[in-house]
Amino acid sequence: MTAYVGLLRAVNVGGTKVLMSDLKAVCEAAGFEKVRTYIASGNVIFDSALSEREVKQALESRLLAHMGKPIPVMVRTAEEMAAVLAANPFPHGAGSRTLAVFLDAPPPADVMAGVTHQTVEEIATGAREIYVHYGAGMGTSKLKIPAAKRGTARNMNTVAKLAEMAAAL
Repeated sequence: MTAYVGLLRAVNVGGTKVLMSDLKAVCEAAGFEKVRTYIASGNVIFDSALSEREVKQALESRLLAHMGKPIPVMVRTAEEMAAVLAANPFPHGAGSRTLAVFLDAPPPADVMAGVTHQTVEEIATGAREIYVHYGAGMGTSKLKIPAAKRGTARNMNTVAKLAEMAAAL
């Protein structure tokens, strides 16, 4: 069995509501074990014998059937989630002001080419992530990163908790 973290994109913001109890039930119906959710932003931790690709397909197809619309899911193993945390290029930044934007594939080499409205924000890339440090906070930032549109972001505090929970499975 492999411990996985599933990160749902764009839920409980912008109109798509997913109850964490429903997410847990969807995962259990998919055959995942030791299912746990973390805060109401679409984070789920579980064990599965399936591959990452199979986990993603199972989750997305079951969420489509349950919600009636597609909900993209980014999937990481427990080890990958720990590596995302360890690779944070902005350890000086507050965990609540530093994000990892999780992607399905490595960020494009020209990720910075389309960035607009960058002022004090710092941006770096990871294996399948884009890291952003919002030194002045996210509330007033106008930063746009086109390559991040297909991903889902979690702050480093959440990444740390998810890594901890996944490691404990």
